[in-house]
Amino acid sequence: MSNYSSQNQAQNQKPSQTQAGGHPVDDALAYRFSADHLDEVYDKHGQIKPEWSYIMGSLDNIGFAGFEQRHAKANRILRDDGATYNLTDEHTSADRVWGLDLVPFTIGSNEWSGIEAGLRERSELFNIILKDIYGERQLIKQAIIPPEAIHAHGGFLRACDSIFLPGEHQLLMHSCDMVRTSSGAMCIIGDRTQVPNGVGYALENRTVVSRVLPSLFRESHVHRLSAFFQKLRSKLMTLSNVEGTPNVVLLTTGYFNETYFEHAYLANYLGFPLVQGSDLITRNGFVWMKTLDGLVRVDVILRHVDDAFCDPVELRSDSHFGIPGLLNIARAGRVAIANPLGSGALENPVLMKYLPEISRFFLGREPRLQNVTTYWARDYKDLQHIESNFDTLIIKSIYRGTGFNALWGCELDDKQKRETLQKIKAKPHMFVAQEMLEKSHVPTFTPQGLEARPTIIRSFSVAAETSYSVMPGGLTCVGNQSKDRFVPMQDGKHASKSKDTWITSSEPQINQLDPVGIGATIAINDHNRMSLPSRVVENLFWMGRYAERAEATLRILRTSFVMINGEDHISKQCKHLLLSAVTHISSTQPGFIDASDALIENPDEALLLVITDGNLFGSVRSTLNSMLYAADQSKELLSSDTMRVINDIRDALGQLGASFNSNMTSAPEEALDPLVTALMALSGLMQENMVRGAGWNFMEMGKRIERASQTIMTIKALLTNVLNDQEQQTMLNSLLTTLEVLITYRRRYRSRIDLTLGLELVMFDPKNPRSLLFQFEELQKHILELPRSDKESVILSPSERAILEAITTIKLSRLDHLLTTDSEQRDNLETLLNRLDDFVCSISDVISDTYFVHQVSGKQLIDTFRGESY
Repeated sequence: MSNYSSQNQAQNQKPSQTQAGGHPVDDALAYRFSADHLDEVYDKHGQIKPEWSYIMGSLDNIGFAGFEQRHAKANRILRDDGATYNLTDEHTSADRVWGLDLVPFTIGSNEWSGIEAGLRERSELFNIILKDIYGERQLIKQAIIPPEAIHAHGGFLRACDSIFLPGEHQLLMHSCDMVRTSSGAMCIIGDRTQVPNGVGYALENRTVVSRVLPSLFRESHVHRLSAFFQKLRSKLMTLSNVEGTPNVVLLTTGYFNETYFEHAYLANYLGFPLVQGSDLITRNGFVWMKTLDGLVRVDVILRHVDDAFCDPVELRSDSHFGIPGLLNIARAGRVAIANPLGSGALENPVLMKYLPEISRFFLGREPRLQNVTTYWARDYKDLQHIESNFDTLIIKSIYRGTGFNALWGCELDDKQKRETLQKIKAKPHMFVAQEMLEKSHVPTFTPQGLEARPTIIRSFSVAAETSYSVMPGGLTCVGNQSKDRFVPMQDGKHASKSKDTWITSSEPQINQLDPVGIGATIAINDHNRMSLPSRVVENLFWMGRYAERAEATLRILRTSFVMINGEDHISKQCKHLLLSAVTHISSTQPGFIDASDALIENPDEALLLVITDGNLFGSVRSTLNSMLYAADQSKELLSSDTMRVINDIRDALGQLGASFNSNMTSAPEEALDPLVTALMALSGLMQENMVRGAGWNFMEMGKRIERASQTIMTIKALLTNVLNDQEQQTMLNSLLTTLEVLITYRRRYRSRIDLTLGLELVMFDPKNPRSLLFQFEELQKHILELPRSDKESVILSPSERAILEAITTIKLSRLDHLLTTDSEQRDNLETLLNRLDDFVCSISDVISDTYFVHQVSGKQLIDTFRGESY
């Protein structure tokens, strides 16, 4: 008996006490044997299994407090990585940090070898089925399965008939959900074939756990996952018959997909561009990616978009995620799609009923791994069984796209049972029932220590040269309570924790790198170094603009608070000009423009809305939300440090409302400092950490355009009015403070307060990074880097002409002329600023019209897609 087993038996005899908050007094991570459920740690005699002994002993040595600290560190890493799973039910619309429990799910190598063989066989069988149902249809012709088993399923796409990938394997990736039954064997309860989600989260789990528990991971001799992804990358490269290196992209539905993190994470890890449907176009018989360098041909698409949404012309006409005409290009063999369109038909649970017969027909034997027992209501005997045993069954629709959620018969009242049976009898071919399986339990960390939770494992396999390669591990999900029947893997509505899945051996594993995969990655990166989708650079451009806009708003707000609430009294007119500047810079009109005297005297409530009201266009919250959205849309190009700062901004934004109260008490400007600091940190990271490529160039252009625009508005709001000397000094100090050059001014000119010197510093000084001239000169450098279709032409482009004219206009201006006044206004200064603002708007419009996507989606004239609903 191991030391841990002896120690645990002693703990079984005398339970540890807990504090009121649930923390064990003795700091132990006790996990006890229970005969109430099947346990992964203990065998039926209550003895700890060999593969768990070292792990459980090590966890107990760490103790409750130490493990709690490691969990906090893991959550920080997940949060900094941007690892989210977006909940999308009617009550929640927020990103949730991916839930990870650090106690791994562990399987020994000897047991795994048998499971692996069964999973490999199942993938081979499903590959044969996929080829048959879109090819010869021997299963139907030989009456192995009835036609309704295929044709009634919404995932069967008639438009995909006879469309095949090159090679033997049509099913590139396959995942299975499985549980351990009371017999100790694994049982398959579901298959995922069109978009096998979870593989990226499994990799993220492994990355985090190996960082937080490095010694335990290393000494447990865990099988590595890298070879699986090398094989995936290599297989994708072989799907195209083009000469040279094929162009592979990963297709996503975008940020609002609940697993968008996984899409971006996989694209980065595999080295492929992440694209949306709007980034691709069909033309001249091929699929093309719209990039800054023009159209780039796409040869292979690794899709994370459901089958029916991939082509709005031939499939779902209401889809905004697909590429019009994609199916026709695939039919001609000019683009390979993985998994192929139509593979969702394999997710039909009806196939589980017939899988033993199918396996005997194709392979000559029954499958190594058993299915959950499945009853199809279309079969009269099965329907009778469903009626007689309703309380022991799970009722499911054969097609997940119907919106019918699985029902546990034992949880329904009599009325709900009658209604459900009526639905089944109305369309019996659309329903199945499956036996309820008691799931095995694994130790899971809770505030009370380690407690048993039910578990489901999702495995993954990828087509290799001869057969399938199974990931040595997978994604394990656990229930929130010990008695949970439902353990959600990924459904967008429920939250559960996941675990890293360890396949352990007695000796360290030798990691063999795949030279083909490595070579492919290098070639892909070389090929796509400048080929960014136009949508991505557009989001980076606006990320730069929104970040600068938010910073400018925060700075004028801080200045207003300091000046209005400061020790020195300021006049009513100065206060009005400052508050009007807040409205102009934030664009929260009408705001303080033409405001009443009462509002000017008591602006606190209105200023609070400019900061915290997310529904007010131009508010700090609204602008930062727009910046965060643009960042999330292009997160695959942002470094981990950059994402960490972005998440800091997200956290600070979430706490913004709590930082202020309706009374606007002590030093409200101090509550804005963390956001200003975070935005400055983001700007610094972009300067120091981002490669000077097309993405950085567009982000910088957005930043310079916005800073120029905001500087123009600030000068115009604070300096174009003619005031007395005292008020003019107040406005000049406000301008210099807002533009962060007050210290520079004082060092350069000592105590002299001179409008000419101030204007020179903020408009004409080429060494001041916040002056107007500096913005235009930096913008000119970036514009000259833009790709041009007429590279040999010496004629200036519209943007080059506009920026040259803006710089020339500034340099030819005279300070004495600009500061000439009539009785109330500095008209010459205002005229110049208006002209410069026109240049800024013109440059922004030209960049947008030339380089950004303006797509009109293709649609069907007649909606031919038919789906079942209830």
